Amino acid sequence: MTVWQEVPVAVLGGDRRERVLVEHLARLGYQISVAGLPVAAGERIRPCADLGDAMTGVAAVILPMPGTNPEGQLYAPLYPDRLILKDSHFTALPEKAPVFVGVGNERLRTMVIACGLRLVEVAELDEVAVLNSVSSAEGAIQAAMEGLPITIHSSRSVVIGFGRMGLTLTRLLLALGAKVQVVARNPAARARAWEMGADTLSCRSLAQVLSTADFVFNTVPAPVLTEALLVGMNREAMIVDLASAPGGTDFRAADQMGIKAVLASGLPGKVAPKTAGEILARIYPGLIAHYLGDGGR
Repeated sequence: MTVWQEVPVAVLGGDRRERVLVEHLARLGYQISVAGLPVAAGERIRPCADLGDAMTGVAAVILPMPGTNPEGQLYAPLYPDRLILKDSHFTALPEKAPVFVGVGNERLRTMVIACGLRLVEVAELDEVAVLNSVSSAEGAIQAAMEGLPITIHSSRSVVIGFGRMGLTLTRLLLALGAKVQVVARNPAARARAWEMGADTLSCRSLAQVLSTADFVFNTVPAPVLTEALLVGMNREAMIVDLASAPGGTDFRAADQMGIKAVLASGLPGKVAPKTAGEILARIYPGLIAHYLGDGGR
């Protein structure tokens, strides 16, 4: 056991992913205070009645991957009460203590920085994002298969964006026999997609493929599938939007036009919580050691 595995850590909110994480950290020797997440008490696991109690005397805080909403409400779908993070909760932490979260919003960043702490957003770390892209891609394909009465095999599938998520999704679609068209801004990304066996287009050509697509998978967190573009889309197609909420689709316009569209963000915790939790358990010990050793300053 290293010295960093003896420090007290608070885990606040979360879903089944964080349950896996808590159990793993406790097995490693961390002293875990938990609030907003139903867990069984143990030698190294202390369930707390409120956020303030859980954050007292700890050296680091782990928030859920989705973090909080704009009003400060903690993501805690397994907990019956609303939990609101406030500035006063963070004052109990030592200076420069790391506050880990998947994705932080402006309110959370402001609170953490104002209290002299360090906000560490882990969702964009390659070791998290690349591994999570597998369960996200599988979940997206599951949603598509459940959404339309056709097979992925031989479907005309469009993937918008070719980052870590788009690349993994394209690989799986091709493996299932889909006819994949990748729409990406970066010429190097389009070259990689072509090398993998997909057809490629620039973003300026998106309208051309929407009229014949069966499935459209968006991975770009920006307004991409606008009302103007949806007008020319195949009405029997389905949109699976994987971008962070609110997604890149005009869902109101899609609904009015009779186009099936679903926002499928945060899939790892929904379709493969055990795997997603094991990914967090794999990366957090190193992150805690790094930041408590002041390597993150």
